[in-house]
Amino acid sequence: MSKRLLLDTTPLRNPAYRRLWIGHGVSFTGFQITSVAVPVQVYQMTGSSFWVGVLGVVNLVPLIVFGLWGGAVADHMDRRRLLFLSSLLTWVATLGLLAQAVLRLELLWLLMAVVALQSTGFAISSPTRGAIVPRLFSVEEIPAANTLSYTFSQAATLGGPLLAGLILTRWDYSWAYALDAVLFTVMLWAAFRLPDIPPLDGTEKVQGTPGLRSILDGLRFLWTQPVLLMSFVVDIIAMGVAMPRALFPELADTRFGGESAVGWLFAAIGIGAVLGGLFSGWIGRIRRQGLALVVSIVLWGLAVALAGLQHSLWAAVALLALAGAADLVSAVFRTTILQTYAPDELRGRVQGIFTVVVAGGPRLGDMRAGIMAVAFGAGVSWVFGGLACAVLVVLVGLASPALLRYRPDAPDHGPEERSSKQVT
Repeated sequence: MSKRLLLDTTPLRNPAYRRLWIGHGVSFTGFQITSVAVPVQVYQMTGSSFWVGVLGVVNLVPLIVFGLWGGAVADHMDRRRLLFLSSLLTWVATLGLLAQAVLRLELLWLLMAVVALQSTGFAISSPTRGAIVPRLFSVEEIPAANTLSYTFSQAATLGGPLLAGLILTRWDYSWAYALDAVLFTVMLWAAFRLPDIPPLDGTEKVQGTPGLRSILDGLRFLWTQPVLLMSFVVDIIAMGVAMPRALFPELADTRFGGESAVGWLFAAIGIGAVLGGLFSGWIGRIRRQGLALVVSIVLWGLAVALAGLQHSLWAAVALLALAGAADLVSAVFRTTILQTYAPDELRGRVQGIFTVVVAGGPRLGDMRAGIMAVAFGAGVSWVFGGLACAVLVVLVGLASPALLRYRPDAPDHGPEERSSKQVT
């Protein structure tokens, strides 16, 4: 098989990126275990998909507030230090989940509060980590680095739920949260071992403090960049309309055979993304990145809709895996467009907005899916979301010719040289 079709691993030769890649991938596996354990615990406590959907709101509010603020801070201070501190906050919240499970408190409000704290740490660390990667590579190397990062993240999305299904079948929630806490220590090590990553040229390019004005500067920049703006819009549609995961606990119980099925449903998207990542050598050669982004999200929506029509667990898993492969492609292109468009002095803030979109979109999807499940049934909610996503993204693409025409090497779309200064 041609090496041009296989995953490009050359970014792993960079020691700083390699540590970041390992730390995030391992810790994200634990995070995915918790991401299954918490909704299953909430469903068992309440017996309602509505409250599982409410988890989306509980996660979303900190993501919006602290994702924007964290991105602004990342433009004003050493990004290594900020990543370490925010990761430490996430780890403390994970210990809180472990404590409430060990003590068998069964308090819904407490569980929601700890989840919100965990979301706060994630909201700050995610834009910080995203703003670090372009400082480690040249512009040409960024797509390969993003593909590697997303593939490992999706391997975690695959392995974490499968481990969660095994743990929840044999033991209780405390074992899931304990494993998450242990795995997350690898992220603390990785952040601590990164080189210092201060703002470029000291403080000459970053004025003021990371407050509201600084955040508004990032929003104003985004508003003036139609390609960036529309890439955010289609991603919100993909996750906020089509994401079916809030329905997995209920449909695993009523359609697919119980707790042993829930892990497979949560893992299925990761299966497809990992397989897609292993054969992703072609992604870096695609020049019409905007068109590729739109097409991949349409395929995501259609595959999700078809999966919702299935009554066979394995057929649903296969179609969700196809959706996951399409999602990997869209994730690489939307991340690459962002990182090569935004100058370094604004990259943290734009990455913060991106974090709100990428991490907040699925939470909106959880809320939408839960509300529609109460009104129309879980199956209808699942299929409708996928079809609506495909239709809306086609309409947005037709209304946004700049996005469909976008090429990173076009004369009016080239990345600024000042954003490519590397850290060694």
